[in-house]
Amino acid sequence: MKRKAFKAVFPYTIPIFAGFWFLGLTYGIYMNVSGFSFWYPMLMSLTIFAGSAEFIAVNLLLGAFNPIQALAMTLMINARHLFYGISMLDKYKGTGWKKIYLIFGMCDESFSINYTAEIPEDVDQGWFMFFVTLLNHCYWFFGATLGGIFGSLIHFNTEGLDFVMTAMFVVIFMEQWLKDKKHTSALLGLGLSVLCLISFGPDQFIIPAMIAILCMLTIFRKNLEKGGNIV
Repeated sequence: MKRKAFKAVFPYTIPIFAGFWFLGLTYGIYMNVSGFSFWYPMLMSLTIFAGSAEFIAVNLLLGAFNPIQALAMTLMINARHLFYGISMLDKYKGTGWKKIYLIFGMCDESFSINYTAEIPEDVDQGWFMFFVTLLNHCYWFFGATLGGIFGSLIHFNTEGLDFVMTAMFVVIFMEQWLKDKKHTSALLGLGLSVLCLISFGPDQFIIPAMIAILCMLTIFRKNLEKGGNIV
């Protein structure tokens, strides 16, 4: 059961490996350049597993001790995970002890795969989602650790490497677009995101956009499930 689930999961995580490997290396190198030992990125990637928060944590560790600011900033950066969690309530039912790790390790990429992947009938859903989460966690952990270890030996311009993850999400979006016959939900998400971007600006639009999308999809859920149209 476990081996079959692992074999089914691995191909899904190959693109994640490429993105996490480069971003993890970048993060480890950044920590090294900032004066931290490789133990910091290694332990932080193992116990925090939130890339954006880990990058922000570098400045927090270098600045004055302010736990309230750190808490507020972390909550703001990762507020989108509230919506991820709501979406995965049904999928996580019946997963037993694995549910604890699935909640801890649910990053953007793991959510994208676990929510959209077509799991084979002969593969246990709980183990499938567990291995998705575990592999993605391992990719980030090893990338960050190696970056911290070899950061002082590697000298190249890492600017722009974070675009790897943007490109990956574009690919995931396109795959879903090609798979679905009707694109009402996708167009609704894009439209509301653009509207919030114009209204709130590039630094503040994500949370309002996600709230708006959640509300609209909830209101028109029955219509969308029936025929893919709002009206």
